[in-house]
Amino acid sequence: MKQSKWFSVRTELTQKQVVTLSVMSFIIPLLLWSLISYVPFIWHPKMEISEPGAVSYFNKGMLIDKEDFYREVDNLEGTGKPLPKGDPANPVYLPAPHEVAAAFYKAFTTPPKRQEEKWLHESLWDSIQVIFWGFFLSSLVGVPLGILAGTYSVASKLYEPFIEFFRYLPAPAFGALAVAILGIHDAPKIAIIFIGTFFQQVLVISNTTRRLDPSLLEAALTLGAKNVTLLFRVVVPGIITNVYKDLRILLGWAWTYLIVAELIGTSSGITWFITQQARYKNFDNVFAAIIIIGIIGLTTDILLAKLGKRLFRWEKNNAATA
Repeated sequence: MKQSKWFSVRTELTQKQVVTLSVMSFIIPLLLWSLISYVPFIWHPKMEISEPGAVSYFNKGMLIDKEDFYREVDNLEGTGKPLPKGDPANPVYLPAPHEVAAAFYKAFTTPPKRQEEKWLHESLWDSIQVIFWGFFLSSLVGVPLGILAGTYSVASKLYEPFIEFFRYLPAPAFGALAVAILGIHDAPKIAIIFIGTFFQQVLVISNTTRRLDPSLLEAALTLGAKNVTLLFRVVVPGIITNVYKDLRILLGWAWTYLIVAELIGTSSGITWFITQQARYKNFDNVFAAIIIIGIIGLTTDILLAKLGKRLFRWEKNNAATA
């Protein structure tokens, strides 16, 4: 039997197949979300009141559990009083796709309810700055330490055991300490991002460094390369593309720590926006803000991937000749 080209083992997909699967990866979740939102018999546990009838506490547009709605209908049947009417609906915390799409526009054009609150784009900018500085500082220290640990056994045994221990300590646990030392503004938030990514960085980069082809090191030593030359002329060039890929993945980890980081110190950033919108029960804005975070993260990763292709052109050439 002829095997499908889509499921051939270790066979490269065509560009058309890649594009098709990438588009489907977004369409399938959106389709499931739409089914839950628009098809009443799948999951609509509430009733949205269209006519309150003779039920005193019913109001038009009110959401109520189906059991309570039909109980009131049963109580009024046979009394001659007008019966309430309603349509199946989802809870307020699960807006439909079109409501979230509209919120994308409203979130950027509708002013905050309070004067001291920030617009969505201002909150996003605050969060991006926290992510940038936290991840930049952790990379500035973590990448060199990881390369040294992966290259020299002395460095590995000197600090990797402690880092292995420390990486299991949850970064949010240091929130109160960070505020006490660094104040209440962005510094403690940056510190949480740093703590959440630094220790993982060292271990990931050191593991990447250890995967360098030993034959390259042997050839360099045979040609008389010394320690410093070996490090900067062989090790670093040999792992730079993989380190770059590691950093792209680790940047995603930084975003996961953002929500926790922004809960300490002053109220700012996208987390504060989400919290405020949830407090006002504007869950369409909450979903819109969460999706915006994903869009920013995905866009950043795509841009970094394209930048990597320009910076490391030789990797593409190697793949083509392999």
